[in-house]
Parts: sequence; structure tokens; C-alpha cells
Amino acid sequence: MPEQNQKSTQNSASYSISLRLQLSREPGTLARVATAIGNAGGDIGEISIVSQNRDEIVRDIIVIGSSLDHEKELAKAVEGLEGVTLLEVKDRTFASHLGGKIGTQLRQPVNSAADLAIAYTPGVGRVCMAIHDNVELSFDLTIRKNTVAIVSDGTAVLGLGDIGPEAGMPVMEGKAMLFKKFGDVDAFPICLATKDTEEIIETVKRLAPTFGGINLEDISAPRCFEIEDRLKKELDIPVFHDDQHGTAIVSTAALLNALKLVNKKIEDLKMVVCGVGAAGTACTKMIMDAGVKNVIGCDRKGAIHTGRDDLNEAKRWFAENTNHEKISGSLADIIEGADLFLGVSAPGMLTVGDLKRMAPDPIIFAMANPVPEIMPEVAAPHVAVMATGRSDYPNQINNVLAFPGIFRGAFDCRATAITENMKFAAAKAIADLVENPTPENIIPSPFDPKVAPAVAKAVREAAIADGVARTGDLSIPFAEMDR
Repeated sequence: MPEQNQKSTQNSASYSISLRLQLSREPGTLARVATAIGNAGGDIGEISIVSQNRDEIVRDIIVIGSSLDHEKELAKAVEGLEGVTLLEVKDRTFASHLGGKIGTQLRQPVNSAADLAIAYTPGVGRVCMAIHDNVELSFDLTIRKNTVAIVSDGTAVLGLGDIGPEAGMPVMEGKAMLFKKFGDVDAFPICLATKDTEEIIETVKRLAPTFGGINLEDISAPRCFEIEDRLKKELDIPVFHDDQHGTAIVSTAALLNALKLVNKKIEDLKMVVCGVGAAGTACTKMIMDAGVKNVIGCDRKGAIHTGRDDLNEAKRWFAENTNHEKISGSLADIIEGADLFLGVSAPGMLTVGDLKRMAPDPIIFAMANPVPEIMPEVAAPHVAVMATGRSDYPNQINNVLAFPGIFRGAFDCRATAITENMKFAAAKAIADLVENPTPENIIPSPFDPKVAPAVAKAVREAAIADGVARTGDLSIPFAEMDR
């Protein structure tokens, strides 16, 4: 499949290149390079010296563009400049993925025979038998204590669709990085060569003794609903489909703060949902539980209602629980008078004309990735609050605000499940971190170091209140010391 090359009007680090240039020492050479890059619409990042001599200097220059074609234009812009030789061009995104983005590391030394005897045979046998006698000890004496399996079949990867398990791996590796960075949770990608619901469920159940939690990822609807529901019932460790619940948690947090800016009550809102797959359905359920009553969803064929006979199981839930007046029509029809647009669909679904038909001070959550339903710079003059799923615009509704802290909190109290109260506690904790919301700041930054600890604390307390937290650490048997 060719690379997606949707062009934004804004440069993004995801389209950045590293140019290795040999420059003459003549004054003005570097200035000519900078001018050429600027004239081509690029932003210059870091500039570093690789080597130098009396006549020449070799520099690496990071240049940020807006698309794959723009990357090529930026490289071409410096070729042929007087005193400049282009030695190498690297796409920084691809370069960062060479060899994968994660690995393993040792937590104990293996430098001597004594180390080997403790970490492996014969000492490890005592630990094995302790777990055999009490399997709960596996949460203390193995990686289960802090390890999540990120399970995907590659059928709903980002906005790219069904691209397969191998092509989905870079996303799962990235997810593992975020687990570790923000929640100090160890995670490992498990990409499965099957789309069969029963095979996925059975495979995860067989893998469960290795992990303390399961994070389902990028599995297409409606199969993802049954897979998660069955695994939650059949396993005694947390099972969390992040595409559903992570998106719902952060969207709810963003809405709680957006409402503070528009002087509207949550129970009075009219919400239109564009895209009623896994994320759209979960967001709707959680926001309705928070108080929204008037909801209309739509797919490619228009409004969802009980009069349609082409609905799958997930869409039937939507039809039975929303749009009670059975309003039909396209997105442009049902957007009339809406206070909140929540999009998890495709680029370009929302127009300026649609925005003008909404209620005063509309809230727009355009979360299609990598290109939203409407670009923020297009929507800005017509909306009160604008949020997307992108990191290069304000108000990024990013699941990384939720899932690291959720699993951190669940692991800290050894929860057997992740309940609805735990999810709401996470949403409230995220929202509360923004003390004074503004139109450009309704949600904290993923890099705010207070986020994951706050979410973990709220989740842990909710788990204890819900009775799904196991008791404290078990006593590790030291048989020799009991003599």
C-alpha cells in the first residue's frame, strides 16, 4: 500500500528530513541554505556540525515539512546552491523505525556463576515451585506484575484500515514506548495472523499467564466488542480496548472542560457523532452516561435510526439508544442546531457550511487521524472550542493521557478488571489537571508529568471502591528462614 500523503497546511515533525550538507567556509553559505529552505516552506530545526577542516564544514540540518512531496521539495531546494553539496537525505520518521523502536533489558546482573545460579538453574526451580503452590505469586515473582500485552490483528490501524499484523507492528511498538515513558509499564506487541474472533479470544486466553493486563488495539468493529466482552468475562486480569475506552475517557475529560467555556449544561447538549465504530460508540456511551441525552450518530449512509435495516450489532445499539425521533438524512442535515460534533471518521467530512448551521458557540472534536474531519485553521473562525487527535495543534485528544495511568493504577492495586467507575475517575482526573480552561487549553499536555500519577491514583481508588482490587503484596515464602 502506498504511503498516505495527505497534505496539511501546517508543517509537522512527522514529515521531517535530515540533510547532510558539505558547505564551503565562505561567509553567507549557511545563510543561503536557510533562505532556500524557508522559500520552499520548510522550518529549520536543529543544526549540528559533523566534521570540519580549513576549507569546508559538514553539517546535519533537520528540516520540517508538511508531506512526503514537500520533503522531496525541501531536499531539492538546497541542491545546486553555490558552495553547497548535498551528501545525504534521511527521512527521520523512517530512520527512527530501523530495527524497531523497543527492546528488552536485564533487571538483574548475569556476570558470574553465582548470578547464573540465582537467575537460572538451580535457584530458579525454588521460585517455580513457589508459584506452582500459589499461582498468585506469579504477579510478584515474574514480569506479570508490570507487563501488558498489546494485542492487534491489524484490521483497523490508525486511519489506514485493514493493513495486516506486520504493517500494524510500528503502531504497537509506539504504544509500548508510551506505556513505558508515561506509566513505567512494560508492554509488548502481539500482532496476530488471524481475523477470526474465536481464534483471537483463544490466543489471548492462552497468552494470559504471561501478562498482568491485556490492551486490545486496532481491531475492527464490530468484532472488537465481542472480543473485549468475552475476554473480560473469561480472564481475571484487566482487559482494555484502548480504541474504545481510551478515546472515550479523554473525550469526556475534554468535554467537561469545554463546557466551562460555553455556558452550557451537559444535559442540554445536542451531540452529533460522525463514525459509529468502536471509538464512536464508546465515546457516545460514556458521554451519555455523563449526562448528554440528545445524540444522533451517522455513518456513510447517513443518520443511524431504528428504521434502517442495514445495521450491524454495534449500530443497532446506537439506533436503539439514540436518535429517538428517528431523524434521517446526511451529516449536513442532522448537524442543524448541534452543540457538539464528535468525529472519529475520515478527513473532510465537516464543512464550514456545516459549522454555520450548528448552535452558537459549537464544540468540535474532529479526531480522524492523521487528517481530521475539518482542519483547525479552517474551523477556527466559526467555533468556540476546537480539538483534534493531532499533536501539532492545540487540544490534542490523545489516548496517551489515559492508558498509561489506567494500567499503572490497575497494577498498583492488582485489579482484576477495569470498571466504568475507574474510567470515569480517569476522565475526571485528566480534566481537573486544567485549572483554568481556555479555548486553546481544555486538556493537559501528554508531557505534563502530573497526568499519569493523577490518573493512576484516581483509578486505584475507584478500583478499591468497586471491590476489584486484590489485597496487598503476598508473602514470599522463604522456607529456609522458617526453620
